[in-house]
Formats: sequence, structure tokens, C-alpha cells
Amino acid sequence: MTDFTMTKDADGVATITWDVKQKSMNVMSTEAFMLLSSLVDQALADAAVKGIIITSGKKDFAGGMDLNIIARMKAGGAQVTFDGVMQIHQILRKIERAGMDPKTLKGGKPIVAALPGTALGIGLEVPLSCHRIIAADNPKAKIGLPEIMVGIFPGAGGTMRLTRKLGAMVAAPFLLEGKLSSPKEAKAAGLIDEVVAPEDLLKRAKEWVLSATDADLVKPWDAKGYKMPGGAPYHPAGFMTFVGASAMVHGKTMGVYPAAKALLAAVYEGALVPFDTALKIEARHFTGVLMNPSSSAMIRSLFINKEALEKGANRPAAPDQSVKKLGVIGAGMMGAGIAYVSANAGIEVVLIDATQEAADRGKAHSEGILDKGMKRGKVTAEKKAETLARITATTDYAALKGVDLIVEAVFEDPKIKADVTAKVEAATSADCIFATNTSTLPITGLAAASQRPDEFIGIHFFSPVDKMNLVEIIRGKKTGDNAVAKALDFVRQIRKTPIVVNDARFFYANRCIIPYINEGIRMVAEGVEPALIENAAKLVGMPLGPLQLVDETSIDLGVKIAKATKAAMGADYPDEAVDHVLFWMADHGRLGRKSKSGFYAYDDKGDRLGLWEGLEAKYPLDKAQPSLSDVQHRLLFAQVLEAVRALEDGVLTDIREGDVGAILGWGFAPWSGGPFSWLDMISAPRAVEICRGLTAQFGPRFHAPALLREMAEKGETFYNRFGGEKKAA
Repeated sequence: MTDFTMTKDADGVATITWDVKQKSMNVMSTEAFMLLSSLVDQALADAAVKGIIITSGKKDFAGGMDLNIIARMKAGGAQVTFDGVMQIHQILRKIERAGMDPKTLKGGKPIVAALPGTALGIGLEVPLSCHRIIAADNPKAKIGLPEIMVGIFPGAGGTMRLTRKLGAMVAAPFLLEGKLSSPKEAKAAGLIDEVVAPEDLLKRAKEWVLSATDADLVKPWDAKGYKMPGGAPYHPAGFMTFVGASAMVHGKTMGVYPAAKALLAAVYEGALVPFDTALKIEARHFTGVLMNPSSSAMIRSLFINKEALEKGANRPAAPDQSVKKLGVIGAGMMGAGIAYVSANAGIEVVLIDATQEAADRGKAHSEGILDKGMKRGKVTAEKKAETLARITATTDYAALKGVDLIVEAVFEDPKIKADVTAKVEAATSADCIFATNTSTLPITGLAAASQRPDEFIGIHFFSPVDKMNLVEIIRGKKTGDNAVAKALDFVRQIRKTPIVVNDARFFYANRCIIPYINEGIRMVAEGVEPALIENAAKLVGMPLGPLQLVDETSIDLGVKIAKATKAAMGADYPDEAVDHVLFWMADHGRLGRKSKSGFYAYDDKGDRLGLWEGLEAKYPLDKAQPSLSDVQHRLLFAQVLEAVRALEDGVLTDIREGDVGAILGWGFAPWSGGPFSWLDMISAPRAVEICRGLTAQFGPRFHAPALLREMAEKGETFYNRFGGEKKAA
């Protein structure tokens, strides 16, 4: 084990360097923590050592804890987990006290953290236990505690130290939202103490160590008379902070994220007791969160599986296919967004539309995004100029010479797409990959217009492109591995998360989203209170209720999809009850947010005012309203059963993609880890039981798929049967 090494110089300064071999970023393991503890012990015991610098041998400090270690601790049960966390607390507390006399608080050795770059999670919790934190002025570095984003919270003292350092209110964005900061922002917020030029980092750290006094080593919470900034819970100001925080957390999480509630409880309870007792409280709540299946599911989907997919877990074996020059056909909202994210990633882009005015308008979209970034201080004038210079807006297909990937983003009309395909293939080389951006049209049918169907692929971006992280790659019946590799490498270049699915109507994401929307609309027709429908969705973790979602995506788009689906399915079409509502809304000009009228009412600015009262006149409320759980089951099972059918039908080939795609694509209850994780959580037998009840009451759309019934009989879970955990590890 050489994750940490120590050197001592002639001036009596020991430097402990963190450098995990074969890793691009340092991550902490149990063994590494023991080694760090041993080196600190050696330095504290050595009379020749005056102080310690803890730094990194890499360009960044650390990316966090090795999640496999957390998984192993959890597998040992609650007591093993708690003991392991307390061992970490003891090591960091030893760094914090640094050998000082417990009564006089004198005689300790100064310990400084010198951060060359990014410091996340445990990578900030270790520095927070040091006596000073100095960071290099590295604008690309991110400093913070993002644990809440993957279903846990800072459990190595970060929660207690940050709230005691900043106060509960100031610490809240960093703990409850996982806010990340640049070094200068972190210093301004009080997370760290100094920012220096990168070349001066170790020099300044050594200067501080050699000049530090006993008083510099005592943390405020260890000093006599310490009072929490902003007030403790029973202080008048602190009381208001905690009351407000409780309401804010519940309002944002709807009570379905255990980590947020546990974090707030730990902060509240910890603020009432001495620091060492507070660390035990943090450890107990952290252990409770780790033992909750929600945290395991979120870590697996939002960290382990997401990272695996981004690194090409399902990429065909092929040489590197990085895009050098991209052609984007269609400069509307989607095409303009694709052009921006590509140029912003350093790719040369040719943006083509039917008129120069439209092409220029598409390029202006990028300028608008960059201007907003400049106002927020995130984009420099040089960065803006460089990005815009990479985009050539034109009507001339001859400009596509040298392009190695085309992304066609014209109207969802097969005839228009076929015409564009012919024009592009006439202007590009035989090895240029053609990707069509579509959300519903089957790829195999569109590929019929291509002379090179093996190099024709679907690529479904989500709107707005610059904000949505998922990209759905669709393999047609004749799509070759080279095209899939090209699409995956492109998505990696633009720093988004890909899933690869096989061709079928609606692919994967829309196949699951549409039944969710339809179930909500169907309930309106049945006389279910619209507010119950919307709030039931939010209370189970959906970011938008189905009625708000259809307003956002536009009701007339729903009508177009319904008509096309009915034409394709004929007598098997199942959604006549939905169409009655949807078509009526469209006929009355209520097209959603864009028309400032839909299932919701809007003001002149397009802001929602509340659910439209006219709905009740057309669809009177039933006197007997369903229970909250019944509505939630309908909304959730409308989605998860379709996900299972997609796996059964071979549209999905990897359940990791099903879970990650659901969360990133349409916000499926992130606390659950995704549809397959949620079904594993409640168990296949319980899911089948719920399906029987829903089928008896509402019809065959809730009939459990054969795969789910088989798994229920065998007592299987999706992640055990399909090897997702083994692949992801």
C-alpha cells in the first residue's frame, strides 16, 4: 500500500503525499486511511518534525471515497458500518487535535492541507480536519461535498465541521444541494482559507506551518465559549433557521430522499451537544442512510453505473472514433443546441439550414448561452470567441466536406428526413456516419433512404440539449458496430451520458414517458382530482406531474404522436380515452405552456398560476376519489412495466441503461435508483401482486409481463439475474 508517502525536509516539515497508483484521481480506501493514520502518528511522535503538509501527487487532490469500501462496510451490517465510520472520525480527530494537550490546547503540531485541484467528498473532509486549507488558483478545480447527489451525505465529519465553521444556513447549499465551488468561490464562502498561485502552493503551505502558533491550531468548536454562527437550534435566530430548513428540505425532497432528512436531523441534534458527541450522532445517521436500500440504489445508478456507461461499458470493439468535424442539419432548437454543446467541447461544427437567416439564428443560440455564462462569470470573452469560431452557419451542403459525423435534426417528417439524407450522402465521404435525431420515428424505416444503412444510426437528444445529460443512441436493424462506436465516442466528447437501445417505436425513454402522461390524462377523464394526480406524482419523487409534463412538451405534439401511433397500431390502439381529453384541449387552443393555456393556467409571461379550473366543468370530479397510493401505483407502474417490456422485447439490453436512462431522461424517482432498482426494492412478488389489483380495476395495460411473473416465482431480482451489479463493479 503506497497511496500515501511521507518525506521530511531539513526545516522540520513533513509532507504526506496522496497518490493512488493506476488511478487518474485519488480515492480513499480503508487501507489508505490506516496508512494516513500511521504516517500522522510518526510525524507527531518525531521531535524533529515541526508540522505537516498533506497534499496530492496528482493535479487534483481527491475525488472522494472508494464506493466499493462503503459497499463492503454495509454488507457487514449496521454495527460494522458504524464502527468503520467511527474509526474514520477518530483518525480525522487525531489530525485535528494534532497532539495538543487536551486541557490547555497547546503543544500541537500544525497540519495544513495543500490542494492542487479538485477536492470532493472525503477529499474535502480530510482538509476540513486540518488546521488550514490552502488551494491552488485552479479555475477548473471543484471543491465541495456532493454526496447528497448520490443518496448519502458527508459522513466523515464534513457535516459537523462545515455547519460549525459556517453556520447551518450558510452551510446548507453545500450540504443539502451538493454545491461545488471554484477555489476562489470556496474561499469567499469560507470553505477554505487561502488561494495562491499553483507554483506557490507548497511554499506557502510550508511558510504557514513554520509560522503557526498554538492559537492557530485550535478549531473554534474546541475553544471555550464557542457559539455556532447564525445560532444553535434554541437560539432565536437559530430556531428560525432550523424551522425554515426543515420546511425547505421537505418542500424540495417531498420526504422521499432519506439522506436529506437524516442530514438535517444530524445537524440539528449535533448542534445541541459537544463536538465529539456530535460526530457519533453524524455516524449513527450516516449508518442509517447507508442501510437504507434507497442509498444503495442511488449510488449504483447515479455513480457506479452512470460512470461505467460514460466510460463505454457497452461500446463495440472498434478503434477510437472521436469526432473531428461535425455536420448538423437543421438549426432549430435541437440542432442549435447540438451545435453549441459540440463547439463548446472543441469540435468544429458546420450548421446547415434551408435559409441563411435560419442558420445564423441557430448560431446565435450559442452566443446567447455563452453570454449568460459570461454574466455569471463562468465564461470568458476568449472562450466565447473560440466557441463561436468553431461554428460555421451556412446553407451550402458543400461545406460538409471533411465531416466525419452528421447529426440531422430536421422536422419529425420521414419525407423531409429522407430528402436530407440523400443530400448529405451526396456531399460527404463514404465513411461519414449519419445520425438522425428523432424521438419517435423508427430508425430502420428512416435508414431505407440511405445508401449506407450500416452507417446510419439514431441519436435522441433531450431538450434543452445544453442542460439534459442523457443521449439515447438507437441501433437500427442494419446499423453496424462502427456507427455505434462513433455515436458513443461523440457523446463522450460532449460530456453526456449515453444509453444504447435497439430500434422500436418510441425507443426506450418515450416508450415509458408516454404511458406516464397518458395515465395522468386518463385519470382526468375518470374524474380524479387533477391536483391529486399532480401531487401524487411529486410525492413519489417525480419532478413533474403528468399534466405539467404534457403542458411543457406541448399538447399538440401529444396529438401528433397519438394520431401516428393509432395509424400504426390500428385496432390494437389502447388510448382512445386519453385522446378524448387531449384532442378536446387541442381543439380549444389549449396547447400547453407555449400557448399560455393547457392543463394549467398561465399569466402573460408564461408563468404557471395553477391548474386550469375549466377542466372540472368538462370532466366533473367523481365523488369517490382514489387513495394517494392507488394514484401513485398507477403512475409508477405505467412506467416500470413498460421498462420491463422493453427489456423483454430486446429494446433494452442492459438494465443499467434502463435505470440511468430513466433518471436522467425523464426524472424517474431518483431516490429509487430507476425502474429496475425500484422493482428489486419492492420485490418481484409484491410487484406482481400490485399488478393483479391494478389489472382487475383498470385493465390489461397493467398485466405483469411474463418476465416479471417468472422472476416472482423464482424469487429473483433484476440485478442478480441480469448481472448488473457485477458489470458495474
